Amino acid sequence: MSERQRFLPAGSDALLVELDDLETTLTFFDRLRAAPPEGVKELVPAARTVMIRFDPLVTNRPTIAAFVARIDLSLRSARQGETFDIPLTYDGEDLGEVAEFLGWSVEELIRRHTEATYTVAFTGFAPGFAYMTCDDAAFDVPRRKTPRVRIPAGSVAIAGKFGGIYPTDSPGGWQLLGTTPLRMWDTARARAALLAPGDRVRFRDMAKGAIVPTFVTERQADTAPPAEGLRVIRTDRPALYQDLGRPGQADQGVSESGALDRAALRAANLCVGNPGDAAAIEITFGGFALSADRPVTLALTGAPCPLEIRTADGRTVSAPFARPFALDAGDALTLGVPSEGMRSYLALRSGFVVEPVLGSASTDTLAKVGPPPIAAGHVLAPANRPAAAVDPDGPEPKQLPQTGETVTLDVVLGPRTDWFTEKGVQTFLSQEWEVTAESSRVGVRLSGSAPLERRDAAELPSEGTALGSIQVPHSGQPVLFLADHPLTGGYPVIGVVAAHHLDLAGQIPIGARIRFNPIVAFDPHVKDTDR
Repeated sequence: MSERQRFLPAGSDALLVELDDLETTLTFFDRLRAAPPEGVKELVPAARTVMIRFDPLVTNRPTIAAFVARIDLSLRSARQGETFDIPLTYDGEDLGEVAEFLGWSVEELIRRHTEATYTVAFTGFAPGFAYMTCDDAAFDVPRRKTPRVRIPAGSVAIAGKFGGIYPTDSPGGWQLLGTTPLRMWDTARARAALLAPGDRVRFRDMAKGAIVPTFVTERQADTAPPAEGLRVIRTDRPALYQDLGRPGQADQGVSESGALDRAALRAANLCVGNPGDAAAIEITFGGFALSADRPVTLALTGAPCPLEIRTADGRTVSAPFARPFALDAGDALTLGVPSEGMRSYLALRSGFVVEPVLGSASTDTLAKVGPPPIAAGHVLAPANRPAAAVDPDGPEPKQLPQTGETVTLDVVLGPRTDWFTEKGVQTFLSQEWEVTAESSRVGVRLSGSAPLERRDAAELPSEGTALGSIQVPHSGQPVLFLADHPLTGGYPVIGVVAAHHLDLAGQIPIGARIRFNPIVAFDPHVKDTDR
């Protein structure tokens, strides 16, 4: 018997390996995780694929493909776990449509759903999100043609042959059956994710008396907010702590997150003598102000906001952009609206006191992991860590895009370019795409005059998505994934923004337009192996 392996490009530093079925995929993932080749940074398993992220300075796509093609898949993996009864209120918006699609009444749908047993195959999309297979094969429904912008936490949903429970409020295209009060993700528990691969789930109807179980958590002591430091006076939009993120956490369903413009973050820290990966404040489109209760040194990079200092004696002076500057006790700093770009980075010499989560101070807005957003009234405490000399003569900052301008982003075609017609691919590359107001740190929603034409309307099993992936839902209007993107997704990715343009992608403002320039042709490889 032969195994078919398909190797698909997924950006500058990732490879998607497609296999025959879920059982083969999980076996492949277990073997690869036990003995990965040199240079592999992260693995993201899914329904029929495993995404392999690698360090391009250490290895490359052909070397990894040759290594994984030799993996022995003859002995299948066996997984076991716990059994959970999940209480559920059947109040989902799609309950009636799903019942109609399956040819059942709503009552029959609920009965069969509560009689079925689900098994966790893998985790992904977001922390605590478990992809579960069902022993009732009739549960097989397509995703929504257009994903919802917000699905509430606790929503129980199905898509394709999988079931899942949304751990946090997030976008999504699955069909909603109901809601559960249980928390799927809680960092206060010894195991933050309630469900893990191998666990079994049975849903229990709360309308028929299902009881909500209590799972013991290890509560952390409350930490009193600092009383002294930099007091935030104004935040027109949420300001966030960001560093270089938390790589290597895919096994918990946690994406890397981190600053959208990493070069700007490093530059801000360099200005004030901090390590390049120190946490700074990411400010979106200006409108931020703070006051100092002590002498401090700051620097702002990224989107160039006008900087105004109002001194303790009432004078108003300007502060330099992309250069270190000082505030005395009693001074207040105000950031205006930037003339170009979207995101600015405010670094404090000696750093901020901020509690890391899973090794990083970054705030992941999709996964709800990391420090809470910074709001007016918050006090930011200086960490007083050792710092090097300030750098008053750094390089001139690069020009950033403005609203109304057209920006060209280099892309690597794949992994699912062949899901689109020749006309669809040509439209993707020739048409200008406008950045819409629905964009966020999760992704840039794009709008074009002509939607992308697919070869067919088939459902794509959920698979890993890389930073910079350009995912295309049934509407044909793409979404460009940024730092807080889901680890897995169920719509085809036509291309991935090249690594050298990821920072630029995070600075494109609403109302600007994007053109995509292919720098690598779509080049999949297929290998058949006997077992």
